Amino acid sequence: MTTIEITTPRHAAQLYAGALLSSRKRPGVVKSLKAVTYVRPEVKLDAADVAAYAKVCGFRPEAGVPLLYPQMLTFPLAMEFFASEYCPWPAMGTVHLANRVHQHHKLNVGDVLRVEMRTGELLAHEKGQVFTLEFAISRDGERVWDGTMTALRIGVKHPVGKPYASALTADVDLSCQATFSAPADIGRRYGLVSGDMNPIHLSAPSARLFGFRQAIAHGLWTKARALAAMLPNQPLESAEVVVEFKTPLYLPGRASLWATRRVSGPQPHNAVFEVRNARGDKPHLRAQLGYTVAA
Repeated sequence: MTTIEITTPRHAAQLYAGALLSSRKRPGVVKSLKAVTYVRPEVKLDAADVAAYAKVCGFRPEAGVPLLYPQMLTFPLAMEFFASEYCPWPAMGTVHLANRVHQHHKLNVGDVLRVEMRTGELLAHEKGQVFTLEFAISRDGERVWDGTMTALRIGVKHPVGKPYASALTADVDLSCQATFSAPADIGRRYGLVSGDMNPIHLSAPSARLFGFRQAIAHGLWTKARALAAMLPNQPLESAEVVVEFKTPLYLPGRASLWATRRVSGPQPHNAVFEVRNARGDKPHLRAQLGYTVAA
């Protein structure tokens, strides 16, 4: 296992230059990902950065560090991987298929964290090759948060690995709980706080260069916006959410949040939810959530 330590992440422009240059990659059959771990050894949970992220995604200040915020800390590592020799495929055109995060303990502004990302497994998909990236975040040597990014490289012939299978069920009775807007500028606003300035999210002209008729919302923003409505306005002790991304949310647009009815009672709290279009007949994402609140 190769370990690459990154103490100061490169500027976003440099990361995206590397991603664009990765388009020259022309791999043959890939049997496995090379084993590599990227590390940010000391990352402080900065109050201003957390507040900016929370505001863009709709979390209230009293909720503390949002459940998905630690994934923002992994973004420079993922971009380094996509531009490197360890990633066999170009970054552009790779689709974020699914995402899982698990918070083990309450996080606090000011915490100093160790952020790691390592290559995972390959899975066969009818549309191409699926691969995973595994994230782990620790505080004082103790795991406090981890996650998995599942990505699809469309068009790969003869993908390897066991067949990709959905971790979620669609056979659940959901009802509409809320609606929310996705403004035309949300891709740029979220990009500034997350570092993800992919052109497909920024404007209609830049999105059309990559085959989209309009800009589309970041999948992780859509997930976070739904969680802001689903979670209580108090810090979480632990939580886990699994999401599968289905169809793009075009900007500007409106979305509806559909969920199982939340039942009061003993913790943990569990729910299945979907973000759908305004009419409620097409899912943008499907997810399952469980959490406990901090004492």
